[in-house]
Amino acid sequence: MMAAEGPILAAILARLAEPKQNLAAYGVAIAIAMLVEAPIIMVMSAANTLVVDRRSYRTLRDFSFALDALVTLFMGLVAIPPVFAELASLLALPEAVASRTWTATVLLLPWPGAIGYRRLYQGILIRSGTTRLVAYGTVIRLVTMALTGVVLALATRLEGASIGAASLSAGVVAEAIGSRWMAREAVASLRDSERPALGWGEVARFYYPLAMTSLLNMGIQPIVTFFAARGRMPIESLAVLPVVNSLVFLFRTFGLAGQETFIALDSEGREPLRRFAYVLAAVASGGLALIGWTPLAHAWFEHVSGLTPFLAGISVWPTRVLALMPALTVWMCWQRATLVTTRVTGPVTAATAIEVGSVALVMMAGNALGAMGILSAAFALTVGRLASNTYLMRPGRAALAQSAQQRNPVE
Repeated sequence: MMAAEGPILAAILARLAEPKQNLAAYGVAIAIAMLVEAPIIMVMSAANTLVVDRRSYRTLRDFSFALDALVTLFMGLVAIPPVFAELASLLALPEAVASRTWTATVLLLPWPGAIGYRRLYQGILIRSGTTRLVAYGTVIRLVTMALTGVVLALATRLEGASIGAASLSAGVVAEAIGSRWMAREAVASLRDSERPALGWGEVARFYYPLAMTSLLNMGIQPIVTFFAARGRMPIESLAVLPVVNSLVFLFRTFGLAGQETFIALDSEGREPLRRFAYVLAAVASGGLALIGWTPLAHAWFEHVSGLTPFLAGISVWPTRVLALMPALTVWMCWQRATLVTTRVTGPVTAATAIEVGSVALVMMAGNALGAMGILSAAFALTVGRLASNTYLMRPGRAALAQSAQQRNPVE
């Protein structure tokens, strides 16, 4: 449901005035917001793993609130006109795109803090077993976002990029409020225990590699935007990038949801989870391939997303190239869950650094060869993720072996 917001907003923006420029600006603003929010993304996994009693909840709550304040402050700094002008120059944004991107960035100021707030309480809900409430929160977000987008499109003269950003902010703020309210019983059920108190130092040591992982991972989208703006057909590539990304993300969410499932149910046995992961990967990538390699692609991009036939045609091959990404995401989340549950989080950061470096190198090569920016991006994202998966194979096996030895020491 969360992934549905991208196609919905892209469909609204594509039907408003100057869709190419507004879709491009919206995509760049989202890339900036995602990079800023990166340090607080893994709060959900931290809450799922660390919140075991009242004291650990209070420690992680205060820690995450401090992070929320910092990322919101940083988002405000990015939105200062002289700072943003330098960023737009670095990204080589055309003036028509840059001005719209700045307005959208300002409207996304509530985004990072609200994301961190709701992920804290969603992690607690997952740990308590009330995962349906997480889905209810996403319904609140999706409905609020869609209604805001439709109302602003019909009743105001705001440009498309601004409508998209305002709708996203409204949706995530509503979800954050709803998640806190729905988590009230789970929080109230936490009791004091005899466990050693969880301190900020311990939280920081556990969380730092995860935060760096998210920061590097979220940096992929700005890197893709940066090189796509310098490749062949830059405005067209930037325009279809959020549309293609939103479709791919729709299928990648199967794996992303799997990560928290693998963490929460690890104690129930790994073999059933492994079989589930195989099925999940096949269904997710199979669904995306079905769209990318059949006439459904043009139906999606033209009739659902509202792109012109020309832009829809540009979107087809990148989607086909990215058909493996959902399966690779399931694999990545399986590997990350293994390392998080065994509290060996360092290799996750190294793997993400490899992914980011691979994406940058492939996109540089694509631009040098004169490839269209969006097609270079599709190849780069696939190669980068595969490199990351490959690197994590060895640390994952070592962490499992160490965990098994600790549970069953040789006498």
